[in-house]
Amino acid sequence: MKLLLRLYDPTSGSITLDGRDIKEYKVSSYRKYFGAVFQHFKVFSMSVMENILLKGNITESEKTAALEGMKNSGVYAKVMSLDKKENTVLTKEFDENGTVFSGGENQKIAIARVFAKPCNFVIMDEPSSALDPIAEYKMYEAMMKACRDKSVIYISHRLSSAVLADRVYLMENGEIVESGTHTELLQKDGKYADMWRKQSEQYQKGVEIHA
Repeated sequence: MKLLLRLYDPTSGSITLDGRDIKEYKVSSYRKYFGAVFQHFKVFSMSVMENILLKGNITESEKTAALEGMKNSGVYAKVMSLDKKENTVLTKEFDENGTVFSGGENQKIAIARVFAKPCNFVIMDEPSSALDPIAEYKMYEAMMKACRDKSVIYISHRLSSAVLADRVYLMENGEIVESGTHTELLQKDGKYADMWRKQSEQYQKGVEIHA
């Protein structure tokens, strides 16, 4: 993920975009192609709208995109329930009347940034780590609709999300050890299939205990 975004450059080999080494692109121009949600995201002491767009002097079209991003990430209803709605300041760091969101709500703000940004590629690192299973399902469902004309790379240890992927890569010690569709990897009956069975059992136990 960090190599793709040029936070680091590879020490060997190369990464190309449209057949051109990414080192040949101006970094700021290259990164405009990408929207990213890091596992360790941040929210700032700014309004909800500014937190999503990460800028001031917001245009009407940008506001519309941000509101749509909130809907797709699942945080829209929460934001609209606040007195100042999308103009509510997050955190109390510089505003004693600011609102403090939960971990899951903050994660939805971070996800909304990606949905609101016009870009070709979306990279999501454990985007549902702070979400409950229902919110996770709704987020991935929205992602499939919002990113239907984009290439999406998402990193996850919850294999329930891998079912939606066109291709799954299982990595171990920095290397790809298995790849294929979810169905193909189950039929291979290798490490992915073993992980899938173990996680499925845990989900099933959780349902039985809850019931």
